[in-house]
Amino acid sequence: MGRVEVFEHTADLGLRVFADDLADLFRSAAEGLFDVVTADRSTIETRAEETVALTSDSPERLLVDWLNELIFRVETRHALYGRFDVIVAPDGLSLTAAIAGEPINPDRHELDHEVKAATYHGLILERRDDGWFAEVIVDI
Repeated sequence: MGRVEVFEHTADLGLRVFADDLADLFRSAAEGLFDVVTADRSTIETRAEETVALTSDSPERLLVDWLNELIFRVETRHALYGRFDVIVAPDGLSLTAAIAGEPINPDRHELDHEVKAATYHGLILERRDDGWFAEVIVDI
């Protein structure tokens, strides 16, 4: 099961993700993102499902594109997401995901950080003996 640690980075925050495989890493990174966006991700109800399909020229870029797509949806749809069923192609260059969430409800959702973007600064995505590891800096 994937695990995420949040670390401070100047005016930004970083996500340090540990996972069994790439799909687990992308799911865990999304969960970590919403742990930063909200004070308590468990308050997000997974009422409405949406589909995400992305292709990129490298697994690293796909990870940044994935997080930025989620940030874009928060901003444009005024929604929060709490479930991420991700399938990553074996080459790591594309993904399809079913994400589920609900509109932001100020009575139930305490927003913690406004995340502007996932960045390429200091980006790491690598396979290790015990699974996959990534570090992604997000601009807040």
